[in-house]
Amino acid sequence: MSDAPRFKNPIVRWVDHRLPIFTFMHHQQVYPTPKNLNYWWNFGSLAGIMLVVMIVTGIVLAMHYTANATMAFDSVERIMRDVNYGWLIRYIHMNGASMFFIVVYIHIFRGLYYGSYKAPRELLWLLGIVILLLMMATAFMGYVLPWGQMSFWGATVITNLFSAIPLVGQSIVTWLWGGFSVDNPTLNRFFSLHYLLPFVIFAVVFLHLWALHHHKSNNPLGIDIKGPQDTIPFHPYYTVKDNFGIGVFFIVFAALVFFAPNFFGEADNNIPANPLQTPPHIVPEWYFLPYYAILRATPDNFIGGWLTSWLGFVAVPAKLAGVILMFGSLLVLALQPWFDRSPVRSARFRPVYKWFFWIILLDAVVLGYCGAKPPEGAYVVIARLAAAWYFFHFVILMPLLSVFERPDPLPHSISEPVLKGGGFALAPAKPMEKA
Repeated sequence: MSDAPRFKNPIVRWVDHRLPIFTFMHHQQVYPTPKNLNYWWNFGSLAGIMLVVMIVTGIVLAMHYTANATMAFDSVERIMRDVNYGWLIRYIHMNGASMFFIVVYIHIFRGLYYGSYKAPRELLWLLGIVILLLMMATAFMGYVLPWGQMSFWGATVITNLFSAIPLVGQSIVTWLWGGFSVDNPTLNRFFSLHYLLPFVIFAVVFLHLWALHHHKSNNPLGIDIKGPQDTIPFHPYYTVKDNFGIGVFFIVFAALVFFAPNFFGEADNNIPANPLQTPPHIVPEWYFLPYYAILRATPDNFIGGWLTSWLGFVAVPAKLAGVILMFGSLLVLALQPWFDRSPVRSARFRPVYKWFFWIILLDAVVLGYCGAKPPEGAYVVIARLAAAWYFFHFVILMPLLSVFERPDPLPHSISEPVLKGGGFALAPAKPMEKA
């Protein structure tokens, strides 16, 4: 490389000539980054840190866990009681999953607010949604491993959803179970996949970072870099900022682990799995609750019921419709770059979209709340309204806003608001470069 640094140490120089790892580290330090990134950009780094924490603690736990239906629950108890600091490692891993999802969800909503999914970063956004899907699969399988009541019945309910798929649904369920019910083969399969998928996530994260470095980070203004005056080196400016964010994050994480380790847990999961006794209220982990609410909110006469009186048969059973909508909620999120055609990225300059962003954020919270409640009474009605608004926002409202919203004028460059004393030197809004 023509701009490769010249290292003084002969050993470093010898290694770098054959494997340019030190050159790569140098270019990471001088990587040009928009100079106006705020603390909301810390959450990408925090997600990477949490992935490493989950992999390391998961490997240690796997050394002591027994993937057998008759011994799994007891092996978890042994980790908690007899393994040196096993309780700490398990609580870090267990609560780390929740902290991981918190970080990723904030990262996604930050991307929605600042338009980080817009051209030319569509593939970067899609890779992020793939990471989210892999996280969900990994977390679900990990939740089954303690083999408590909620683990067993949660696995039974969720895997049964695939039976709604026409023709091949029951075959998929049988393959997932490894038999004709949730039992020891199911536990073995889930343990193997739970161990494997984090490394798949790591590989997709590498692609995610590769795509990020190709077109550089988005920024709060949502405008393209105009030249070197708009950037600063990643190190030391953003490494210091990231380290501060990591410190604050781990203080909160440590408080959860040491003072409220079971805050996100279900009490029923401390009871060994019993196939003959169904828990009174089966709920998944909190990070699945919005999707669970969408699944349960589908009315019995959804689509298929309406067609019955006309065609004489049910075209789409309610169970299948619920599964379609549940997975469709992630699909419409992935397709956001094509639904939102506004030439302006950041919500700072989109006065109407800004309000609808906060409404969809509240809508997601409402869905999560309804997902945790029994599917009866007002909770069903609220969940249906919230699910309808979710799809209306992404599929109908965003394309309409792209046409009718009048964005505020944009600054000429990233540097100009700073150089003008904090005020905005404004120009009429125009289509983004490369958009």
